[in-house]
Amino acid sequence: MQAEIITIGDELLIGQVIDTNSAFIAKQLNKIGVSIYQVTSVQDDRNHILKALKEAESNSDIIILTGGLGPTKDDITKKTIAEYFNDTLIRDDSVMQNIEHLWKSYVGGKLLQVNKDQSLVPSKSTVLMNKLGTAPGMWFDKDDKTFVSLPGVPYEMSTLMEYYVIPKLKEKYNCPFIMHKTLLVYGLGESALAARIEAWEDALPKDMRLAYLPNLGKMRLRLSTKGFDERMLKERVDTEIEKVIPLIKNEFFGFEDEEGSAEIIIAKQLTKIGKTLAIAESCTGGLLAEQFTKHSGASAYFNGGVVTYSTESKMTVLGVSKEIIDKHSVVSKPVAEAMASHSLKLFNSDFAVATTGNAGPTKGESDAEVGTVYIAIASKSGVYSEKFNLGNHRIKVLNKAVNKALEMLLKEIFKN
Repeated sequence: MQAEIITIGDELLIGQVIDTNSAFIAKQLNKIGVSIYQVTSVQDDRNHILKALKEAESNSDIIILTGGLGPTKDDITKKTIAEYFNDTLIRDDSVMQNIEHLWKSYVGGKLLQVNKDQSLVPSKSTVLMNKLGTAPGMWFDKDDKTFVSLPGVPYEMSTLMEYYVIPKLKEKYNCPFIMHKTLLVYGLGESALAARIEAWEDALPKDMRLAYLPNLGKMRLRLSTKGFDERMLKERVDTEIEKVIPLIKNEFFGFEDEEGSAEIIIAKQLTKIGKTLAIAESCTGGLLAEQFTKHSGASAYFNGGVVTYSTESKMTVLGVSKEIIDKHSVVSKPVAEAMASHSLKLFNSDFAVATTGNAGPTKGESDAEVGTVYIAIASKSGVYSEKFNLGNHRIKVLNKAVNKALEMLLKEIFKN
């Protein structure tokens, strides 16, 4: 089975809104064995939408649209879909009741005609009731093809996908299982990794695909296959994984499918061993702490963090001595280690990580070359640091520094 995703809205094409809907829909479809043939973004334009629908119907079995279902004049998706199916709009009483309920419970004020008209749906559609908004989802069957139109608001779209669209697709189609296994690799670049596992990759079964997904200091290695026997697929994939892990054992830190990203692996291990973490950041400006606090449950292991961006704050907040800074500069091994050691004490933690560096574009308060970053790890048994030269692009330097810090933390925590 193949699907095409069509996202509708001028705001997507000018970069005003980032299309997160396609990624969510693709993941949900992939879980039930539906492959994505193409993702298309189109304007709020009748001819453009009609053309996209025609092309998608010729390419795919399932066509899912998002966006353009609002109450204003620029939202033309519903009328255009009705035209595509040679259909007319009729008022759906259940949708109208839902709109009135939402207005009474959460909005208040006068219910305008444009809001009432949200209850108009193509007569050939099956309504997917949107309890979170006024625009319903719509399901169309045309021969052996399925068309689904969903609101563009991400939380409304995702709820309709989860509770209505996916169950109906599973009921309608007999889809194969799509199996992915993604390994997390740190400290090994794409070309070096490819060279190390070349013989293993060349010997992979023809129905298995390998993808390299690099990201500034870390690598995701995804092995994929599909078929109708889920147990057999898992056994075959696991067999290949067992062959490759010994080739990358020092750089392999877990599976994204099971553990999640590096910060989740760290979080689970800290929670498991009953240890805590503190963070002191300079050049990364809070990006490292955000990796942990964006996930729920961080309070179980994350004691706290500080962003001591200026030289003054390193001294007054963390207690780094002026003598060390004057002698070695703020971007140096001694300062990074002092930041980590002081944050360990400040937050009464078992582990601490600190970053200090020059991300550019100018040198700032240090003579260190742009791209120079020191990362220090402190624990009850001592402190150490590493120096990195991460290039001259500011955003790349910051993200590489975060990934290097996570890599160092992984190694340190799993030593204990």
